[in-house]
Amino acid sequence: MWLPLSLMRRNIRLLYFVLLFNCITTWPAAHLPAQRSAAPVQLHLFNTAGGKAIAAGDSCINQYHETFTVRNFRYYLSHIQLADSTGKFYEAGEAETYLVDFTDSSSQHITLHHQGKAWFIRFLLGVDSSKNVSGVHTGVLDPARGMYWTWNSGYVMAKLEGRSEQSTAPGRNFTYHIGGYKPQQQTARSITLALSPAVAASKDITLVADILQWFGGKENISIATHPICHEPGALAVSIADNYTRMFTVQEPVETEP
Repeated sequence: MWLPLSLMRRNIRLLYFVLLFNCITTWPAAHLPAQRSAAPVQLHLFNTAGGKAIAAGDSCINQYHETFTVRNFRYYLSHIQLADSTGKFYEAGEAETYLVDFTDSSSQHITLHHQGKAWFIRFLLGVDSSKNVSGVHTGVLDPARGMYWTWNSGYVMAKLEGRSEQSTAPGRNFTYHIGGYKPQQQTARSITLALSPAVAASKDITLVADILQWFGGKENISIATHPICHEPGALAVSIADNYTRMFTVQEPVETEP
């Protein structure tokens, strides 16, 4: 039985839309882009020394009773992800990489997006290898930001600088520029933190970054013994292992009803 040409065309169009609908509704969620219509989640970075807020020039004391002041404290956060109650992670950042600077308050507040409550947060402390091997970039990855080694073609993942009477370096300074992406020199660290029900419900995540963890946690790094780290290698890896433990999640402050 032959169908009219117009009816055949109509049936073909109908079949096309049915197939297209099935493809859209069965597409795996992991392949979907981040949903910008999802509710915003505010991420706040609170930089401290042993739980005490720090500003440039503040006096601090580390685990070895070394007194020091901080002049510069900066680090990259990349690929920030949030997970739902099933533990499935989704890209949440509006950008791929952020540069947090303790002297720039605007860099310490990041808007994320997530559908529903977030129960875990995961991010890379540093810059991923693909960025390190693809030359210089713009924005927060611009070498003018002072976080790029032109002599070694790679990014500094995190930087801590200051002054201490215990330092044997010129001017009693200490400078830790932690970088390295090649095998045995990798200093980028993946960090995953659980969020409590109170944090998940608040839509505000405050991460406390404790600089004292740079000196101890996994490896003992005193200013007197190691006042300078400016290149990839064993010392940089040890400091990176330490600052992996730098972040904790701060619980919301309860207010009176």
